[in-house]
Formats: sequence, structure tokens, C-alpha cells
Amino acid sequence: MKNKLIAVDFPNEEQTEDNLLQGKISILTYNIAGLPQGISAAKMPRKVSIAEIGEKVHRFDIVNVQEDFNYNTSFYSKNEHPYRTDTKGKIPVGDGLNTLSKFPIISYKRIPWRHCSGPDCWTVKGFTYSQIQLANKVVVDVYNVHANSSDNGRAARARRENIRQLANYILEHSENRPLIVMGDFNAHYAFKKDNLHEFLVTTGLTDGWVQYYRKGVFPEVIPKFLAQHMLSLNNDTESLDKIFFRNGDKLKFNPIDYQVELDYFRNADGYALSDHLAVSMQFEWIWEE
Repeated sequence: MKNKLIAVDFPNEEQTEDNLLQGKISILTYNIAGLPQGISAAKMPRKVSIAEIGEKVHRFDIVNVQEDFNYNTSFYSKNEHPYRTDTKGKIPVGDGLNTLSKFPIISYKRIPWRHCSGPDCWTVKGFTYSQIQLANKVVVDVYNVHANSSDNGRAARARRENIRQLANYILEHSENRPLIVMGDFNAHYAFKKDNLHEFLVTTGLTDGWVQYYRKGVFPEVIPKFLAQHMLSLNNDTESLDKIFFRNGDKLKFNPIDYQVELDYFRNADGYALSDHLAVSMQFEWIWEE
């Protein structure tokens, strides 16, 4: 599964020159809380909730999910994305990472972390690397990330090494290529022990929330940082679920929306379907020869 390629069928219809040169995409990252019922932190029944998530994510073009462990069959049962990665399995063998797309996924790899701590060592977490074709000859590298959790010293040290491992992989495999990197980083700019600024400098990535919503202003470090409850966030608060992007030599992104999805991923009674809030962005893209 680590180097598994995804078989895809390319559309036969001819595309116009305009379609080849520009377009729009909507993307989403969502930790769907797919640990087994009873140990999952999410309150709602997992099988039913995850099936509903699978149906609701269809409105987005490219979706990265984390903690897709034990209910992948339910997750995919109502989903209509034509391209979806095969699950790696339940805990403890699975990494919980999957990508769904309305565009062909032309390659896919799973990479485990070299460092972990505490409960994060109970399953094979890491990141994935895919290439997704937006149009003829227009391909973007997409990474899905689930870093080590918790903010104690040992956990934060493992997470810093996770992010350095990811940065080094990007440098080796995605040099000068357009990038979308999104997932559950379990990290905050406001927490002095995290190394997100180092990650951005090393990779040349841009934080979509910081650039689009905060007009380039990063959160300040909080000396006695305490993360907010994950279901209490909004667009003004820093989420540990993040979306980064980078232009390539020819493919350029222009962010046109950022949203912490407060209301969409709720059941009929108004309860959140996961213990995280999904984060979405929309981009205009243009291919410049």
C-alpha cells in the first residue's frame, strides 16, 4: 500500500483551450473521527455519522480525510467522488488517510512517520503524497497529513520531527511543483514548541488562512498556550486542521474563500458529525505557458 498506484480512467471528451488554461477548485480537509465506537472522541454514532460525512463531502472537488480507520466502508457507501484511494485498513495497521477527488488521481504513496509518542504510536500514522490532474498536462501535488497529537514535551518533539520529515519529502519529490498540503497538523503558530514557521520557510508554502483571511498576519505566540476545544473554532481562531498551497512554475493559485465549516457537517439534530470542524478553501487557478 505504501507505493500503491491508483488506476484511473481519463475523460474522452475534448477540452477547450480555456478549460486547459484556467479553472476553479474547492478543497476540504476533515478529521472524521473514525476510531472505533467507544474510544472515539466524537459524540455521535460513528458508522451513521461517517456515512453522512461521505455523502456531504461530495460538494468539494478534492478532499483529504484523517482518522478514516474503522468505518471506511460506511464512509464510501454514499460518496460519489469518481476517484478515491483504497483504505489501508483499520487500526492498528491503517494510517487513517484517504483522498477523494473529482479529478483523476494519477499516483499515490503512503509514508509513515519516523517519530511518534504515546497513543500516536498505536497505529501507523504519517502522510500521503498524490498527484492529481486538474486538466490535460495540469497536475498538482497533493499531500494529506496527520501529525503527532498532544502538547506535552515529548509529543511536541515528535510532531516537530514529523513536520521536518514532511518538509524534506516535499523538497525531494515536489521541487518547483505546484502544491496543496492539507490535513490535521495538531500544531499551532501560537504554541512556541511547534515549528510551522520553519515548515513554511523550508517548503515555500503559504498558509491559506493566514494569507486569505488574516491578510498575511500570523498569530502571535501565547506563552501559556492552551488549545481551544476543536468544535468551538471559527474563521477567526487558529485551527490545527490546516491548508497550505504553493504555486508552480506554470500553475498559479488565487485563493477566493476560506471557511471553517461550522454548520454543514451536522446531523438533522444539529450535532457535529466529528470531533473536528472541517476546513475548506476555494481557488481560482491558471496555467501559464
